[in-house]
Amino acid sequence: MPTPSATNADLIIAGFHALSDPIRMGVVEMLQKQEQCVCDLCNALGVSQSKLSFHLKTLKEANLVNARQQGRWIYYSLNVAQFRVLTAYLADYGSLENISPARCCDQFS
Repeated sequence: MPTPSATNADLIIAGFHALSDPIRMGVVEMLQKQEQCVCDLCNALGVSQSKLSFHLKTLKEANLVNARQQGRWIYYSLNVAQFRVLTAYLADYGSLENISPARCCDQFS
Protein backbone atom coordinates (compact mmCIF):
# COMPACT_ATOMS: atom_id res chain seq x y z
CA MET A 1 0.00 0.00 0.00
CA PRO A 2 1.51 3.38 -0.94
CA THR A 3 2.22 5.81 1.85
CA PRO A 4 0.44 9.15 1.39
CA SER A 5 2.53 12.30 1.32
CA ALA A 6 2.64 14.38 4.52
CA THR A 7 0.19 16.93 3.13
CA ASN A 8 -2.12 14.24 1.81
CA ALA A 9 -1.88 12.37 5.12
CA ASP A 10 -2.78 15.56 7.00
CA LEU A 11 -5.85 16.05 4.80
CA ILE A 12 -6.87 12.42 5.28
CA ILE A 13 -6.57 12.77 9.05
CA ALA A 14 -8.45 16.08 9.02
CA GLY A 15 -11.12 14.55 6.79
CA PHE A 16 -11.85 11.64 9.06
CA HIS A 17 -11.77 13.92 12.11
CA ALA A 18 -14.25 16.25 10.41
CA LEU A 19 -16.56 13.34 9.64
CA SER A 20 -16.52 12.12 13.25
CA ASP A 21 -19.16 14.59 14.48
CA PRO A 22 -22.93 14.11 14.08
CA ILE A 23 -23.57 17.75 13.14
CA ARG A 24 -20.85 17.72 10.49
CA MET A 25 -22.20 14.41 9.18
CA GLY A 26 -25.60 16.06 8.91
CA VAL A 27 -24.10 18.91 6.91
CA VAL A 28 -22.36 16.47 4.57
CA GLU A 29 -25.56 14.46 4.10
CA MET A 30 -27.51 17.61 3.24
CA LEU A 31 -24.84 18.76 0.79
CA GLN A 32 -25.03 15.43 -1.05
CA LYS A 33 -28.36 16.59 -2.46
CA GLN A 34 -27.55 20.20 -3.36
CA GLU A 35 -25.62 23.30 -2.47
CA GLN A 36 -27.01 24.94 0.69
CA CYS A 37 -26.88 28.34 2.36
CA VAL A 38 -26.08 28.67 6.05
CA CYS A 39 -29.63 29.62 7.01
CA ASP A 40 -31.05 26.45 5.42
CA LEU A 41 -28.41 24.29 7.09
CA CYS A 42 -29.15 25.89 10.49
CA ASN A 43 -32.89 25.34 10.13
CA ALA A 44 -32.59 21.75 8.97
CA LEU A 45 -30.04 20.78 11.63
CA GLY A 46 -31.62 22.79 14.46
CA VAL A 47 -28.41 24.58 15.43
CA SER A 48 -27.46 28.22 15.85
CA GLN A 49 -25.46 30.02 13.19
CA SER A 50 -22.47 30.39 15.54
CA LYS A 51 -22.43 26.66 16.30
CA LEU A 52 -22.78 25.78 12.62
CA SER A 53 -19.99 28.20 11.71
CA PHE A 54 -17.59 26.26 13.94
CA HIS A 55 -18.51 23.00 12.21
CA LEU A 56 -18.32 24.50 8.72
CA LYS A 57 -14.86 25.83 9.54
CA THR A 58 -13.76 22.30 10.47
CA LEU A 59 -15.18 20.92 7.22
CA LYS A 60 -13.49 23.68 5.19
CA GLU A 61 -10.12 23.10 6.90
CA ALA A 62 -10.44 19.41 6.00
CA ASN A 63 -11.09 20.50 2.39
CA LEU A 64 -14.42 18.64 2.43
CA VAL A 65 -16.63 21.61 1.55
CA ASN A 66 -16.40 24.58 -0.77
CA ALA A 67 -17.86 27.98 0.06
CA ARG A 68 -18.94 30.66 -2.36
CA GLN A 69 -20.40 34.04 -1.60
CA GLN A 70 -23.32 35.43 -3.52
CA GLY A 71 -24.38 38.82 -2.27
CA ARG A 72 -24.56 38.61 1.48
CA TRP A 73 -25.10 34.84 1.55
CA ILE A 74 -22.53 32.07 1.63
CA TYR A 75 -23.38 28.82 -0.09
CA TYR A 76 -21.69 25.51 0.70
CA SER A 77 -21.16 22.47 -1.49
CA LEU A 78 -19.19 19.24 -1.20
CA ASN A 79 -15.63 19.10 -2.49
CA VAL A 80 -16.12 15.77 -4.22
CA ALA A 81 -12.41 15.49 -5.09
CA GLN A 82 -11.48 15.32 -1.39
CA PHE A 83 -14.12 12.66 -0.74
CA ARG A 84 -12.50 10.65 -3.53
CA VAL A 85 -9.16 10.91 -1.68
CA LEU A 86 -10.76 9.51 1.49
CA THR A 87 -12.54 6.80 -0.49
CA ALA A 88 -9.30 5.76 -2.21
CA TYR A 89 -7.55 5.59 1.16
CA LEU A 90 -10.22 3.28 2.56
CA ALA A 91 -10.35 1.23 -0.63
CA ASP A 92 -6.75 0.16 0.02
CA TYR A 93 -7.92 -1.50 3.23
CA GLY A 94 -10.89 -3.13 1.53
CA SER A 95 -8.52 -5.15 -0.63
CA LEU A 96 -6.74 -6.74 2.34
CA GLU A 97 -7.66 -10.40 2.39
CA ASN A 98 -5.08 -12.20 4.50
CA ILE A 99 -3.17 -10.33 7.13
CA SER A 100 -0.22 -12.33 8.35
CA PRO A 101 -0.11 -13.21 12.04
CA ALA A 102 2.59 -11.68 14.20
CA ARG A 103 5.86 -13.52 14.37
CA CYS A 104 6.94 -14.84 17.76
CA CYS A 105 8.60 -12.19 19.84
CA ASP A 106 11.86 -13.40 21.37
CA GLN A 107 12.58 -10.18 23.23
CA PHE A 108 11.69 -11.54 26.70
CA SER A 109 12.70 -15.17 26.27
